[in-house]
Amino acid sequence: MADVSSANLVNNGNELIEKGHALNGYRKSCWYEEEIEENLRWSFALNSILHTGASQYQDIALLDTKPFGKALVIDGKLQSAETDEFIYHECLVHPALLHHPNPKSIFIMGGGEGSTARELLRHKTVEKVVMCDIDEEVVDFCKSYLIVNKEAFCDPRLELIINDARAELENRTELYDVIVGDLADPIEGGPCYKLYTKSFYEYTVKPRLKQDGIFITQAGPAGIFSHTEVFSCIYNTLKQVFKYVVPYSAHIPSFADTWGWVMASDTPFNLNADDLDQRIKQRITGENKYFDGKTFSSASTLSKAVRKSLDNETQVYTEETARFIYGYGAEACKLNQV
Repeated sequence: MADVSSANLVNNGNELIEKGHALNGYRKSCWYEEEIEENLRWSFALNSILHTGASQYQDIALLDTKPFGKALVIDGKLQSAETDEFIYHECLVHPALLHHPNPKSIFIMGGGEGSTARELLRHKTVEKVVMCDIDEEVVDFCKSYLIVNKEAFCDPRLELIINDARAELENRTELYDVIVGDLADPIEGGPCYKLYTKSFYEYTVKPRLKQDGIFITQAGPAGIFSHTEVFSCIYNTLKQVFKYVVPYSAHIPSFADTWGWVMASDTPFNLNADDLDQRIKQRITGENKYFDGKTFSSASTLSKAVRKSLDNETQVYTEETARFIYGYGAEACKLNQV
């Protein structure tokens, strides 16, 4: 019989909620619920809560969800889910590496779960990937529980650094072909929003790129209603720092929204769909599940409404004028027994 139960009242924005009093003999179930915006929530059923914990910086949970498999939740925001994380990570990694003529050295800001490193290390040209995440507990947690990335963490080309990405980039002297921003969303009170600012891009990121270097960052929700939270502002901010800036987006089912990325460089992006497909065949080990040339052509063709917003965006992201995505925080619950 179907899982049907009456929900307890939820006072917090995002939380794991225990469904109370079963109706008419139907079994109880446990649900994850996230408040996407005021008056709009997204929830799905859980098989179990595999692990919960807290680090110095963030709350962490690993959930076994019914629709999306294992899901990683940090600070009450879903970070990735087993069934569709390939969409996010292929879109984050492959456009920048394929547009670069010969990417050998890569720096990842964040990326503690290891999926970004996994996709980068599929590129045959890559000789070194530096992954810098501030939260050692999240990295250790993902090493233990996310088996899909086990090979990436063991790859000798990967150098894992536990540090603040800003401090690490400022203290290093080497230059990189590609720098990847796989940071947590800019959440009020969170550890990462300062790494979306114009000053950070201009004085920390860009000086660490080689002459043909490319910077790529995740840029938050990019849906028809949600893109003005941070996506349009991040795009406009990067336009102040780099000559060529390409925004693109894709729907991610577990996020219940379209997601955005922004790619930037002082070298133009001239490859068409056929060029990208040719480089995929030449450079990438294994087959992509989502990304190819036509997919990127589609992803970088934004809707009229979003294009208009990006064209008209005037705000530049600074520490004083920071924008944040909606929501913060999570609470654990116990899985009800059938």
